[in-house]
Parts: sequence; C-alpha cells; structure tokens
Amino acid sequence: MVKYKQKCDRCKENYVLVTRKQRFVLCYDCQKEELKGEIKDPKMKKLFDIPEDFYKKSLFLRNIKISYLKFGSLSEKQIEAFKKTVKKIKEGKY
Repeated sequence: MVKYKQKCDRCKENYVLVTRKQRFVLCYDCQKEELKGEIKDPKMKKLFDIPEDFYKKSLFLRNIKISYLKFGSLSEKQIEAFKKTVKKIKEGKY
C-alpha cells in the first residue's frame, strides 16, 4: 500500500501520512480534543488504553475511539479491526 504525506484538511499546517483511500485527513492535534472523554466500561477502558503515540500514527484508531465516545458502543468488527491495527503497530508493520 502506497503512503504519502498530505496537509491536514482542518488546520492546513501539519502533515499526515495517508493512503489514497482516505478522503478527509485530520492531524492528531486537530482531533486531540475529540479524543478526550470518560470511558466507564472496564472492557473498553482496557481496549483504548494504548500509548498516545499509536493514536498519533493512526487516523483509524482515532476515529474508532471518537466513534465510541460519541455513540457509546462499537460493533464486534470495529473492535476486532482496532485490535488488529494495534497489533500491527506493535509489530512495526503499520
């Protein structure tokens, strides 16, 4: 998969590593406020307890966490995809 850098669509300052499939690109700094929120469910708290650097690297991980904070739940496929992406980042394949 080919990755390239593109400027953030919101702030127009920071570069983000993206693929051609991503339409609306946001940097970590622009989404930082949306990622803040209290997670009460112990399972989800454990799921989202990953290093901040992982969220900086992956727009996908940020979007999943924002979706959970917004809607209060995730589908099984979203949870599995989140775990799979975290595993790839840990292994250095992302």
